[in-house]
Amino acid sequence: MLRNFQNLHGCSLAASDGEIGKVQEIYFDDQHWKVRYFVVTTGSWLTGREVLIAPSVIEGIDETHRSLAVHLSQEEVRHSPPVEADKPVSRQYEEQMYKYYGWDPYWSIADSGIGFGISPMGVGAAAYPENITPPPPITTHLRSSDELKGYRIHANDGELGKVEDFIIDDKTWHIRYLVIRPGHWPTQRHVLLAPEWIEGVSYEGAEVVVNLPSSRIEDAPEFNLPITREYEDRLHAHYERPAYWLRR
Repeated sequence: MLRNFQNLHGCSLAASDGEIGKVQEIYFDDQHWKVRYFVVTTGSWLTGREVLIAPSVIEGIDETHRSLAVHLSQEEVRHSPPVEADKPVSRQYEEQMYKYYGWDPYWSIADSGIGFGISPMGVGAAAYPENITPPPPITTHLRSSDELKGYRIHANDGELGKVEDFIIDDKTWHIRYLVIRPGHWPTQRHVLLAPEWIEGVSYEGAEVVVNLPSSRIEDAPEFNLPITREYEDRLHAHYERPAYWLRR
């Protein structure tokens, strides 16, 4: 099912022995646009710590009570490696966390789409002779939803609007679309852009670069929830792009 992140924001995470906290943002891989972590604020039971929860432990979503059931306990979360002291998230921190929980590292799975294997960072600095420089830390390509929200859309004939939300596939946890509202449109008028239709993201310039005329984006089918396959068919036809569900 396709969900907008705005509706997941603030949802509680229900562990086997109580509530862990509430979803504040997501970290996603900006190479392959896949959610890697939910950033969860734990609240008073754990002195307001922030923890990272991988989507793979989510067992179900209760829309009525705005709750996500997770295959974890409060005790496991209590003793997990703290993330506050290690932002931005490094591969070293990820390795520590995945080892703690016993998760299979996503970066070591050949078909994960990451494009590289297990990090060589497991070799300590003392293992290198003085005249040899250890390899630099591996870039994790993790980005925050809070960071990207508000970025300007730069079409090939000028700017229009900003990123307002993200549409997430809760089966694969890919970000399927960015929700866009061009600045001169009424608040309720939104359209979608798939990450593979953009040329790139300028983090220094806080903009998403799209090799499309602004009129093509403005004239796209209006976005409303729920997203149906019929709507997606019209959207892909409008942009003249192949459907992601037909890829092999």
